[in-house]
Amino acid sequence: MISRAWSLVRLGDFCSKIGSGSTPRGGEAVYQEGGVSFIRSQNVYNGSFALEGLAHLDEEHADQLKGVTVESADVLLNITGDSVARSCRVPDEVLPARVSQHVAIIRLRSDEFDSRFVGYFLISPFMQDTMLSLAGSGGTRKALTKEMIERFEVPHPPRSIQQRVADILSAYDDLIENNRRRMALLEDAARQLYREWFVRLRFPGYEHARIVNGVPEGWERKTLSELARITMGQSPESRFYNRDGQGLPFHQGVADFAERFVTHRVYSTALNRVAEARDILCSVRAPVGRLNVTPDKIVIGRGLAAVRSKTGEQSLLFQQLCNHFFKEDLIGTGAIFASVTQTEFGNQQLLDPPQTLRRAFEDVVVPCDEQLRALHLQNQKLHAARDLLLPRLMNGEIAV
Repeated sequence: MISRAWSLVRLGDFCSKIGSGSTPRGGEAVYQEGGVSFIRSQNVYNGSFALEGLAHLDEEHADQLKGVTVESADVLLNITGDSVARSCRVPDEVLPARVSQHVAIIRLRSDEFDSRFVGYFLISPFMQDTMLSLAGSGGTRKALTKEMIERFEVPHPPRSIQQRVADILSAYDDLIENNRRRMALLEDAARQLYREWFVRLRFPGYEHARIVNGVPEGWERKTLSELARITMGQSPESRFYNRDGQGLPFHQGVADFAERFVTHRVYSTALNRVAEARDILCSVRAPVGRLNVTPDKIVIGRGLAAVRSKTGEQSLLFQQLCNHFFKEDLIGTGAIFASVTQTEFGNQQLLDPPQTLRRAFEDVVVPCDEQLRALHLQNQKLHAARDLLLPRLMNGEIAV
């Protein structure tokens, strides 16, 4: 719902650019560690940009896509697939950048619109419902076209009001982003400690350890099934799904692995395959090996396996799996709907250090993981408060 006090305008009339990108010649084979950012749909979330999985191009391949160059303050909108309608502003730190064919650039005329205001409008419940309805109206493949985007009707209050609305909402996002940075530091500390002790083998007392067959004496190689209990997901029938909080949160799999913890929007009243709070979730459909953690008890779909350490050492097990799945599809085929069986998944071999060393690692890392969980929950509350304010600000219910 939009304020009647504000005029509605056609978005396309106030943009200098609306258009999607392209794929560089050579596809994923030309991606590299550094260079010009190449933004894909997996980087675009509602109100936030995920750095994880951000690809890069060298100057030659970036130049081939110079027609889809992203500029500061551009609004990004996913236009195809399961992530259709997700939208955020591009962060300046990823520029220079190009976009894939699954992402549209919306470049507002700065004399008429604060791009932050339009960005928030696109993630409002009203526009999310509108875009999802439009995307599903053209057939089996979800898609938003350039013509659809151009016809979006957006509120056009005075620019000073746009700025005040954006400032209020941005204050919440700044707190969320600050928490994300703190979480990234905590995650990096745990990752670096794991690599120092269990990859570089510079653990406490390593100077006196005897190396046998490439590993310290007393260490063993064990299968994941020996180390953990595994629950394979199974998607309930669609009639059990809802968005009003009935049942337990439901998580399908591969799409939302940008952060350590899972965020849920869909619920299920069918409780046949359940992951307990703090279980490690691993994607078992291509790409196999994406990981995160559930802070709540949830229902898991067939794209997931829930993993719980038999000794209760979840922090260590999470790092072991992160190190094991150092690249996506390590045990998958890469095909779109390929999956691995419970036997294949459970047969993955991990290095199991002695109990004293495992416990020492847990003593250091568990407090970090508890802080991570607390910051995640705090961000959930900030998101909820922002999302409660957003539609009321957008329809003029709250004066600014």
